[in-house]
Order: sequence, then structure tokens, then C-alpha cells
Amino acid sequence: MQSITFLIKPASSLCDMRCHYCFYHDISDAREVKNMGCMEDETAHILIQKAFHAVQPGGFIQFLFQGGEPTLAGLDFFRRFLQLKEEYSPGNVQVGYSLQTNGLHLDEKWASFFQQHHFLVGLSMDGNQRIHDSGRLDASGRGTWERVKEALALMDQFNVETNLLCVVSATIAKNPEKAYRSLRSLGNHPLQFIPCLDPIDAERGKEPYSLKPDAYGHFLCSLFDCWYRDWKSGDYVSIRTFEDYLRILMHLSPSTCAASGSCGSYLVVEGDGTIYPCDFYVLDQWKIGNIREMTVEEALSSPISRRFLEEGSRRPEACRSCCYFPLCRGGCKRDWTDTQVNYYCSAFKSFFDYSLPRLQEMSCHLNR
Repeated sequence: MQSITFLIKPASSLCDMRCHYCFYHDISDAREVKNMGCMEDETAHILIQKAFHAVQPGGFIQFLFQGGEPTLAGLDFFRRFLQLKEEYSPGNVQVGYSLQTNGLHLDEKWASFFQQHHFLVGLSMDGNQRIHDSGRLDASGRGTWERVKEALALMDQFNVETNLLCVVSATIAKNPEKAYRSLRSLGNHPLQFIPCLDPIDAERGKEPYSLKPDAYGHFLCSLFDCWYRDWKSGDYVSIRTFEDYLRILMHLSPSTCAASGSCGSYLVVEGDGTIYPCDFYVLDQWKIGNIREMTVEEALSSPISRRFLEEGSRRPEACRSCCYFPLCRGGCKRDWTDTQVNYYCSAFKSFFDYSLPRLQEMSCHLNR
């Protein structure tokens, strides 16, 4: 194969924060085994060896570390991981590294390591201090904004490529411009705004933090206004969701599976080596196998992988007649309801009604 992405959970679901809306806490609670332990060197060894075996010369491997909180595996784990990569690299395969973190453990040693090995680091920061500290609490119940802000300053000091990830909850959705301006004041970092997820088996919209469709539609429109105004004034910042729509309009591939119209763009590897097809479905019924016992090729061609890919390629029936389907492409499978309609369908329609002429203007400008 030409390329493969592994989303690795080196500390499984272990985390030192108690975010009210944490989707992986909910996912791991629904499994027979909540925490699968920190990844052992032998498991990392096998994963790296099999990854290089699966990718053809001139190909690309992406190792993306998430959690829980991946830094709880310790910096020495990551040092050993990269040493193993050097041992097994054939020299004709490119490798990229990303890590998503709450930022609480980042210090100069981490920053130097990220800089040396060209890691892309994602820091979770929910808009502004008031909103962040109301939802992103440490194990003692304290807010974490100032500590994450200090971690970001340290990443900037060491010239580590860093983006900011904001979870769009009900509270954030009421204050899109405040959230945007607050994050922008922290420097010129790419931004990601991820819709908050309700518990996987619960009725949508019933939690205090739940993001409802009308609120999400309002949020997208207001956020787009801020982003577009800055672009017009020559002060551009990357927002992944909007850039995916621009890429589609420019006949390029989007960067996310939610915008691509299909699932199956990576493999999740839990701390014990267990493999799953998607971060939102690290559940017992979607367990593919274990990297210690099967090849990457076997994992990708397994019956569970094929079934997941097939289900993810289907689109809700309502998409067939929608004029915005070429842009929306049905969205993420996690948002499809029992009636096979995307929960946020009305939000996307209101957003495209509002923004499409300006998105087309931007795509034409970028195509020149």
C-alpha cells in the first residue's frame, strides 16, 4: 500500500483530567475492559515492524498518538518508539508524527523532543478561560486553562508546530466570536472545532453540554463570518472544517473522513495492541484483532474492517436529493440517527445557505 495511518493509544483510556463531555471515557466505559494498559516496548516493536512491511517503497506512514492522555505513557516511551522506528526503517518510506494532548505534562524536555523529531502537536483548548475552566478540569476539580496556555507558549518558544482543538459544546456554541478571538489571541495556530459528542447509546441532546443542531448551525455561520472577515483583511488562519469545504470546491481531497464520504482511513491501536477501525468505535463489537497476532494487511481486509467500511460508505437516504450533498457528503457516521439522517443535517444546510457564495469566492481566489 502507498500509505497508512495508525492512531495509537499508548496509555489507553488513562487520563489525568475529568472533562465533562469526554467521549473516550464514555467509549471505554462501554467495553468489557476499560483500560488496556500502557503500550509495552514489544508491542511498539511489532507495530513498527509490521507498519514498514505493509507500506511500499516511497510510501508514507503516519503515527498519530492520542488517548486518554498519551503523554502519561512517559517521554521515554516515545524516545524508545522512535529508536525502534530508526532500527526498522528501510530508508525509503516517509514517517510523520502527531500527538493530541491536554498539555498538562509538557515541559522543556517534551518541547525539545517534539522539535527534534518534527511532531505536530494538538493542544485541547476550549475557546476562552471561563468556558475551558468550566468543562476541562483536572482530577482535583481545578480549571486547566492557564497551564495549557503555558504549554502552548513553551511549544511556540521551541518552534513546535502546534494546532488548537476546541470542542464545540452547548456553551461554546453560544459564544463563537469570543471563542474564535480568544484562540486567535494566543498566536497564529491552525484551529479545529469539533462537535461535542453525546454518550454513544444515549438520546441526542439531553446532556447539559449537548450540542443541538440549531445551535451548531448558528455557531458555524458566526464562526465563518469571523474567519471570512480575517481572510478578507489578509489575516488568514486555518480552520480545518472550512478548509475541507474549500478543498472539495477546488476538486481536492478533504483532510477528514467526515468530509470524504466514507470511513476506514486509519487503524486504531490500543495500548495492548488491539486494533479497531475508528476512534469513535473502539468497542468490543468492532474489535478487529491484535497487531501482535496479525499483519496490517490482514487487519485491513478482515471481515470487521470490510463491514465497517461498507457501513461507512452508505449515506442517509435524505442525502440523495440534497443539493449540498457534494459538499457535505453525509458527514460522520457517528452522527447518523436511527432514522438514517445526520443529526446535524439542518445545521449544515443553514451553514451552506449562508456561506456558500463566499466559500466559492475563496476557492476561486485560491485556484488562480
